[in-house]
Amino acid sequence: MIERFQYDNRIVKNFMFITVLWGIVGMLVGLIIALQMVFPALNFSEWTTFGRLRPLHTNAVIFAFVGNGIFAGVYYSLQRLLKARMFSDFLSNLHFWGWQLIIVSAALTLPLGFTTGKEYAELEWPIDIAITLMWVVFGINMFGTILKRRERHMYVAIWFYIATWVTVAMLHIVNSFELPVSLFKSYSWYAGVQDALVQWWYGHNAVAFFLTTPYLGLMYYFLPKAANRPVYSYKLSIIHFWALIFIYIWAGPHHLLYSALPEWAQSLGVVFSVMLIAPSWGGMLNGLLTLRGAWDRVREDPVLKFFVVAVTCYGMSTLEGPLLSVKFFNGIAHFTDWIIAHVHIGGIGWNGFMTFGLVYWLVPRLYNTKLYSTSLANTHFWLGTLGIVFYAIPLYFAGFFQSMMWQQFTPDGYLVYKSFLDTLLEVKVAYYLRALGGAIYLVGALVMVYNVIKTVKAGRLVANEDAEAPAMEKVSAEAEGGHWHRWIERRPVQMLVLSLVVVGIGGLFELVPTFLIKSNIPTIASVKPYSPLELQGRDIYVREGCYTCHSQMIRPFRSETARYGEYAKAGEFVYDHPFQWGSKRTGPDLLREGGRNPDSWHYYHMFDPRTTSNGSLMPPYPHLYERVLDTTTTRAKIEAMITLGVPYDEKPFPPDYPAVANADLRAQAEKIVASLKKDKIEANADMEIIALIAYLQRLGTDIKGAKQQPVAAKP
Repeated sequence: MIERFQYDNRIVKNFMFITVLWGIVGMLVGLIIALQMVFPALNFSEWTTFGRLRPLHTNAVIFAFVGNGIFAGVYYSLQRLLKARMFSDFLSNLHFWGWQLIIVSAALTLPLGFTTGKEYAELEWPIDIAITLMWVVFGINMFGTILKRRERHMYVAIWFYIATWVTVAMLHIVNSFELPVSLFKSYSWYAGVQDALVQWWYGHNAVAFFLTTPYLGLMYYFLPKAANRPVYSYKLSIIHFWALIFIYIWAGPHHLLYSALPEWAQSLGVVFSVMLIAPSWGGMLNGLLTLRGAWDRVREDPVLKFFVVAVTCYGMSTLEGPLLSVKFFNGIAHFTDWIIAHVHIGGIGWNGFMTFGLVYWLVPRLYNTKLYSTSLANTHFWLGTLGIVFYAIPLYFAGFFQSMMWQQFTPDGYLVYKSFLDTLLEVKVAYYLRALGGAIYLVGALVMVYNVIKTVKAGRLVANEDAEAPAMEKVSAEAEGGHWHRWIERRPVQMLVLSLVVVGIGGLFELVPTFLIKSNIPTIASVKPYSPLELQGRDIYVREGCYTCHSQMIRPFRSETARYGEYAKAGEFVYDHPFQWGSKRTGPDLLREGGRNPDSWHYYHMFDPRTTSNGSLMPPYPHLYERVLDTTTTRAKIEAMITLGVPYDEKPFPPDYPAVANADLRAQAEKIVASLKKDKIEANADMEIIALIAYLQRLGTDIKGAKQQPVAAKP
């Protein structure tokens, strides 16, 4: 029996338009922070410093631009693959408006300094809860549609959608375990090494299962549609899917090579990262070979142009990533601008170009008209490609030269570049070119906006598109037949459960031993909890996003121990909620900063970094000298730390320490003020700068009193 129904195109239109809007916003913020790297004066205020805008940029691009792009593509393709309208128009609209509210909340809170301090997971706990709820709404709507489908067979794109949903849910929930202190302040439930492992298990797989698997699903639907060709290989798509989701989940530790993470966990990350080349390139080749017989159309069709370059960038990123996970290459590239280039090949190449191609394909069909200008779309393509080139290539060179300069010694055994700042200034020209590349890429996106507006004006939205299909007939198991994989393709619940099992295995094997086997995190007797003033200062450090430019992880390399001091030990970080190891050194490592400079140096440096470090790219922080430290939060913070296992309730701390912690805070603040007075600086003990100085002067000092087993430094 033929059933008539309608596809909901309005929800697709909503997600598509908001994708374009947030894309422009995210790219604009990215351009601003790129310019701040060459013009520090562009750090206009405390709300627009690099440390606060950088998380805004990453969240806007990942969750606003790419996230909405995912939903636009999924809502369009899912209906047509299943021959059914979305399960609920109400849930579709709730999902749309709820997700935009989350993005607006992020745009407001991050510049205000409300952050967890964990990369790609900076949003505070109320927003985390909202994300969970909206993800559940999306899941109900998606699976409701799958269950009422008229097409028995679930196409490969749907496999990737299902795996994306279940894995992102798992990653978000596990990584978001945190203890609220107030409405916009929480502490990670994990500390130090454990927090780092959980964060990069999440962080790498946020790339894998938010930036990759859903877009692979979109590739499997839209690329064949645009090329008017079937997918090259059904069997290859099966291998690609299952191998990818199984292997990807293990790769997170490759972000922590040569760190204090246990060696066995690092090795697991390396092995599985290298294995990723096979399924990743299998997917890339499956996409590109789908164009067999249609390559002549690539010259003329801008949609295919965007898709081809996007898939190629995916292949480049998924080759480069595993290679960077090999310790030799990681020792060179990690903490340098090479990683920034690598990330953006995936971000603006793979995700950006796939999204642009998606928009150009959708708009004419949603509005029943032709694209306003193919030549403008081609112009956008070449501007975008040129932008990628100008952005990435200079940073590749910068990253390589940074690493070489960091490791260069004189014949007498001394560092050639004793000052970290000297190595930064040598590559500054690459930052100019990066900003230029970002500007060109943004101009291309603005050309797309104009083209889309003109196309929309020339057509009329087909809000409810008429369709018809026969009702799905029940077929017995004996009569199903076909390829063995067809069994799981016809059973969405089983697909969901099996996907969860496949991705859960890697997480369990990596996380559980680190939490349960004490020998993984050896304790160091001299490491003590932060004082109340230092704890408050650490929270200011996190609030200002200092981790975006500074690491607190000295690797066991001769060049790093010579520059920074003793390499990092796992036991140093047992009281760090959250960890602050960082992933990029725009400034020097700060793990051993305590005692290196007098309090007065830090006082002048934070007010205007160029007074102590000529040519510094660091923004000034004058608001720290004007804002009174909120000591009303001290008790709640100490109590939260006790809940998390920090021994403030044990000796030598007095009974009911949270109630008297502010007395210790005040006493330490007065000591710092007295130290500053000796250098003829009149300071107020109540100001935030005093707390930050206390934290910076504490960094790395505990280890100096500990007896350590010597470990041979790596070259």
